[in-house]
Amino acid sequence: MRKNKKKPNRVGKVFGVIFSILLVAATMYLLFNLVKLNVLPTKLLFLVTVVFVLLDLIFILLLCFATRGAVSKTICIIFTIAIALGSCMGGYYISKTGSLLSNMTTVSSNSKTTVSVVVKKSSDMKKKNDLAGHSVGVLQNIGTVGSKKVLKDLSKSGIEMNQTPYESMTDMLAAFYNGEVDSIIINESSRDQITDIEEYAEFDNNTRVVYQTSYEVENTDKANAVSNITTTPFNVLISGSDTRGGFDENGRSDVIMVATVNPKTGTILLTSIPRDFYVETACDAADGCQQGALDKITHTGIHGTNTTKRTVEKLLGIEINYTFKVGFDTVTDIVDAIGGIDVNVEPGYECSNFLHAPGLSVHAGVNHLNGEQALGYARERYAYSEGDRQRTKNQQQVLMGIVNKVTSPAIVTNYASIMDSMANTFSTTMSNDEITSLIKYQLNKNPKWKIEQSMVDGTGDTQMCAELGNAAYVMVPDESTVTKASNKINAVMQGKSADDVE
Repeated sequence: MRKNKKKPNRVGKVFGVIFSILLVAATMYLLFNLVKLNVLPTKLLFLVTVVFVLLDLIFILLLCFATRGAVSKTICIIFTIAIALGSCMGGYYISKTGSLLSNMTTVSSNSKTTVSVVVKKSSDMKKKNDLAGHSVGVLQNIGTVGSKKVLKDLSKSGIEMNQTPYESMTDMLAAFYNGEVDSIIINESSRDQITDIEEYAEFDNNTRVVYQTSYEVENTDKANAVSNITTTPFNVLISGSDTRGGFDENGRSDVIMVATVNPKTGTILLTSIPRDFYVETACDAADGCQQGALDKITHTGIHGTNTTKRTVEKLLGIEINYTFKVGFDTVTDIVDAIGGIDVNVEPGYECSNFLHAPGLSVHAGVNHLNGEQALGYARERYAYSEGDRQRTKNQQQVLMGIVNKVTSPAIVTNYASIMDSMANTFSTTMSNDEITSLIKYQLNKNPKWKIEQSMVDGTGDTQMCAELGNAAYVMVPDESTVTKASNKINAVMQGKSADDVE
């Protein structure tokens, strides 16, 4: 009889040891990822470590020594499993966060540019070899590196084409549609420039790509880091890139904002610049970017984020410390992953004819938008009498809607999917250490951030655009609004409120 009583005890102890090992392993996994992420202040990290170590000790004692009955042992095992699973899940979420931060702060040394040989859909040319002996239109002063790259690649395959140079995009397109040339070479990032021209709005539908190649250019975007990101004010350029070939490809800057952050006063000023703002370009690339030429600011992104940064610095007379690039088309994935966002539409701005989101209708008051709807809402300008001004306001609403949802408790229920959707969406020149320092600062000091908004303004007009080589719709700056925006930024940098600037 005594042997029969000892046997269950031995089994219970074996289970106790096994579950104790699992508990310790899960806790170590959680704490390892927490230390690796390095976002908790030292005191809080110490407290969390002590709490988990004590929990482990308590349950190890209960599992191996204190509980003897089957019921009490079972209950203890259930609680142990729950804590172990919670630790594993927490460690996994923290690991996903660390991967996201690593991806965001690992800025590629090169950016991709994709160039295509395009023919009409009615053309008999369907594959690369069919191009031999035919005529091709090329731009004389814009994107010359890409054109040469395509023609060189074709020549290596024994395919020679008869080149006809054109001074502007519109001249080349007119020649193409008139039959003067059989094909044209375009930079893929120029597609939306083409379809923005009313006469060529159906360009994507009535043409096709016969040959395409990509090449890399050096990414010269570097941080101008501040000495201490938790005490020193800094400026961040937020650039929403409009690309079709992937996040690493240069494309138009469809969203342009400067976030001025003063951690001492807890103030963030968002200064928006309409994409059609007519500015003097400050180039950072030799591939057809014309230094000092006048163009829409959106076109600067085609030559890389650093060209946009330098142009904004010149426009506002400020120094930008960091850049934050957003793949704006991937906003759909983020918004869907967080379960949609809410935007508040003011009376008089109801709309039911969105060009980029057919079927979308917004009413006065709070509207809940999914990913496609949020992107369409952020890109729309034709439905509003204010055009690009209202689009800029909508973009601010969408970005703030994402921030509000991501910082709410609801994020926990779909955290892994959100991290995955954001993995290839953001890129910043801010270092991992600087981001974790800001998170530590937030957890330690818990500042109540005040968000202020500003926007430069101007007058609609038709002017020559360097990137197109032709006239197009632009917003000619109202210099008083540019000066005011610059003064607001300087005020926040100096510890004052932007609202105090007249």
